[in-house]
Amino acid sequence: MSVVVAVAGGTGNVGRTIVETLATSPRYKVIVLGRKSQTILDNVPCYAVDYADIGATAKLLAQHEVAIIISTIQVTDETSSAAEVNLIKAAGQASTVSRFIASGWGSLPNETSPVSILQKASEAALRSTTLEWTRFSVGFFMDCYGIPMIKTHLPPMSFAVDMSSRKAAIPGTGNEPIALIYSYDVAKFVSAYLAAPKWEKITYVYGEKTTWNKFIKIAEEVTGTEFEVSYDPIEKLSRGKVTELPSHKKELANSPFPEPFARQILALLGSWVVGGQFDIPIEKALNKSFPDIKPMGVQEMLLVRQTT
Repeated sequence: MSVVVAVAGGTGNVGRTIVETLATSPRYKVIVLGRKSQTILDNVPCYAVDYADIGATAKLLAQHEVAIIISTIQVTDETSSAAEVNLIKAAGQASTVSRFIASGWGSLPNETSPVSILQKASEAALRSTTLEWTRFSVGFFMDCYGIPMIKTHLPPMSFAVDMSSRKAAIPGTGNEPIALIYSYDVAKFVSAYLAAPKWEKITYVYGEKTTWNKFIKIAEEVTGTEFEVSYDPIEKLSRGKVTELPSHKKELANSPFPEPFARQILALLGSWVVGGQFDIPIEKALNKSFPDIKPMGVQEMLLVRQTT
């Protein structure tokens, strides 16, 4: 009998990627929880949920015999934080639910992150239940460097490197380690990990551990073009400033965030690179536990973009 997995926020960027991947596995039956009902895949039902109504949400989870919940809710403010906390409370009330993956899908735990306090609220809620839970730290998604040729649901955001213009604005010295990963590889690891007998509180995965200077070298080899490279020191990044790349104007205008805030996000990401927040510990990563999963590396991603 298939295990029922509910993906909260499954119509969004990371969520939809995970839904599509899980839907290919005979081991799982996938449902999507969203603020409104909409069709993603023909074989994946989507249910509208009012997260403020904890009792009704718990009833829905039990009714569909949900065993595992994966939250891909973008927890960026008090409203989205309350949604995830309420979902955790509902999961705790639903007798069928035993496991919960909290939203995160990015850097290492980071006290300087503006969402750190929101993540702590979710963790406090999880500790008050009997649920087994984890949160994924995956590094930085490199889908943007394969757009438009790579399959992705993530929006374009040329962080550090603008492949189209062959320009780069590297945070720090460019020698700081950073883990990069393709979104569909994250989904593969999630699918494999759901059946693991024991979960850790933080689950690490990565595609390739590299540095931005090494990335540029590979990009130049793949494209046969020398990149124009500048470096943003931590002092500049700390002021919320970054060197603008040609693709930023359009990308920031299309961002779900106000443009000034989106620029600050780029600076914050740069600060995290310098501070080691994308330095996923390889020795603790799931990769070695699932050797059959061969995540895409930088060269492969750039070759897809260059040759497809």
